[in-house]
Amino acid sequence: MTAETYDYIVTGAGSAGCVLAARLTESGRYKVLLLEAGGKDNKFWIHVPMGYAKTFVDPKVNWKFESEPEQELNNRTMYQPRGKVLGGTSSINGMIYMRGNAADYDQWRQLGNEGWDYDSVLPYFRKAEDNERGADEFHGSGGPLRVSNQPYEWEIAKALLEACQQAGIPYNPDFNGAKQEGCGYYQTTTKDKRRWSTAAAYLRMAKGRPNLTIRTNAHATRVLFDGRKATGVEFRTPKGLETAHAGREVIVSGGAYGSPQLLQLSGVGPAQHLTEMGIDIVHDMPGVGSNLQDHFNTYCTYRISKNLSLNALQYSLSHRLVAGAQYVFLRSGPMSGNGLYVGALVRSDKRLERPDLQFNISAWSTIDRTADGIISHPFPGISISPVHLAPEGRGTVRLRANDPFAPPEIKFNFLRSEGDMRVMIAGVRIARSIARQHALQRLMMGETAPGVAVHSDEDIAADVRQRGVSNLHPVGTCGMGQGPMAVVDPRLRVHGIAGLRVVDASIMPVIVAGNTNAPTIMIAEKASDMIQDDARAAA
Repeated sequence: MTAETYDYIVTGAGSAGCVLAARLTESGRYKVLLLEAGGKDNKFWIHVPMGYAKTFVDPKVNWKFESEPEQELNNRTMYQPRGKVLGGTSSINGMIYMRGNAADYDQWRQLGNEGWDYDSVLPYFRKAEDNERGADEFHGSGGPLRVSNQPYEWEIAKALLEACQQAGIPYNPDFNGAKQEGCGYYQTTTKDKRRWSTAAAYLRMAKGRPNLTIRTNAHATRVLFDGRKATGVEFRTPKGLETAHAGREVIVSGGAYGSPQLLQLSGVGPAQHLTEMGIDIVHDMPGVGSNLQDHFNTYCTYRISKNLSLNALQYSLSHRLVAGAQYVFLRSGPMSGNGLYVGALVRSDKRLERPDLQFNISAWSTIDRTADGIISHPFPGISISPVHLAPEGRGTVRLRANDPFAPPEIKFNFLRSEGDMRVMIAGVRIARSIARQHALQRLMMGETAPGVAVHSDEDIAADVRQRGVSNLHPVGTCGMGQGPMAVVDPRLRVHGIAGLRVVDASIMPVIVAGNTNAPTIMIAEKASDMIQDDARAAA
């Protein structure tokens, strides 16, 4: 087939790619091709907030990656659901709107990344946002991304929030406002009680533009180069292998796993590894696929006496039928929310300057969450999940083979340091403190995990190694900065390569203290401005 030429080619229609496609085509000046390996976002469960449990394991919209065995976790692998659909992981995630701590971005700037301090990125958070609470110093109104309050004041959520305050955690009305520390209700990326992914927020308004071409089921297999200049992309479709040329830039936006994988397949990465894979080296970059970071968490689960949890949606047919009817006909009931109503940001050690633990407090309790499915307890239950926000461990993403369709090799190196384990032990003890409070005692029937037999630090550490999991916030594998391990500069241009950028969560030099979807959208908003500024400067 004759290869077409575009100004920009974006590989990956995920949380960042959809933003880029929409923003780069707004003026009508640039012709953009957006490639997505998955299909359209037209499956019913994508758009239902509680449909998360379905998309979590659906191979039609989910890459269903698995990590390598983790040495410090009894050689267990970590399941890694990643979106394979328009909207990417924003179409299958838990929809929590959390930006991280202001100090995270100031740290990026201190590492040499000019223009990424909090004052510089805040306008892009506000630009993206259409917050239900309206605009203020910290929030935007009228942007593409709808950010909503919890749809109802659930009885169990109110009790959980009261318990947090009774445990000494102050109430915080806005985790994304003047301060992060405290407990409060989560806001979500939903609109009219439906998921509001970046495909819904950005692509719907852009897809009719004549200068935007969206290709689904189009798997990018290689970036094409003329020497050290990116010139296009090779991609596989159901019709076969195709190529497209980029007159200005190729923008890699495949996420923390997909972006380093595509760069390595294209000859940009650690030279020794590429040689082992039989790939011709375009540019030796040891940082491509290094610096992998993720939050780590475990679960404290409790059986409760009243049927206030969401477990019944799995074990009771009648509850499913009622909840389904409520949602379909009235857009109400438990399926209209995400089940993660309340959170808390705390410091594991009062000497710390900012929170290093996030507690996701859920109206369900599970026995297991794997690639085979989410298995709830067959009785009402809740979960209090401590998440370590500042892990010391660093991992890698490498190729398994010279094959774009083979899943990448993912190694986290969780809990290699005493400090990481110390924070997790503190997190379990704080979770138990919340559960002991008066607001919950009228409901409590007992701790189902770790269980009362797990009491000493040694017992808790052993349980964390056996049950702890990735919190599904991978970042950092194409890190921004200077020096031999940096992949992109502060304008997200790949060092040493012309016409090539990376725009997604992989560019984070250090993981933010909170959920990573909102920061990824911010990165893309800022990148779109930088890309167009650079195009005007070059004209």
